[in-house]
Amino acid sequence: MGFGFNMLFALFLLPLTVMLLVIWALTRKALFGKALGIIWLSIFALVFFSVLTRPLSEKKKLTKEDYYGEYVIDRNYFPGKQAEWQYNNFHFIINPDDSIYFYSTPKDGPATVFKGRISTSAPYGSARLIIYMPVPTHHILTTDPTVYRKVWNFFLVFNSPKFGNMYFTKGKWEPQ
Repeated sequence: MGFGFNMLFALFLLPLTVMLLVIWALTRKALFGKALGIIWLSIFALVFFSVLTRPLSEKKKLTKEDYYGEYVIDRNYFPGKQAEWQYNNFHFIINPDDSIYFYSTPKDGPATVFKGRISTSAPYGSARLIIYMPVPTHHILTTDPTVYRKVWNFFLVFNSPKFGNMYFTKGKWEPQ
């Protein structure tokens, strides 16, 4: 249990339990035994409920396989013209052979594909994405993305020197 529960137990529950047991033993009144039972049943029910609901609030632990797929700009974070433009111009695919294909598809010029490799590192139990791109590469791919995990999914944030933070999420790219 956590620090707060230990403090509650040591400073409140333990003395209250001892006090109720002594009073119950001396007076033989069922009220004190029932109060003791209700207190401890409530504590066990709270712990049981906490154990059951923990998976619903725990962040997803990522593996290398979780990164495989197609990524597009997440237009929900900052909706508007800039997000639409980024969506139409940038997307990438990570394949199971650990290759990454970054597509730059401007409307006023030729499409460019930047090819590279990926690996992962799991210093804290959840895999972090590492991208290896040959130089010169696209400015979005000059640094590894920051991975933000949620309960059921995750998203990647690339720090572009030209555009600032760019939010990518898994999804099928469809030209607009």
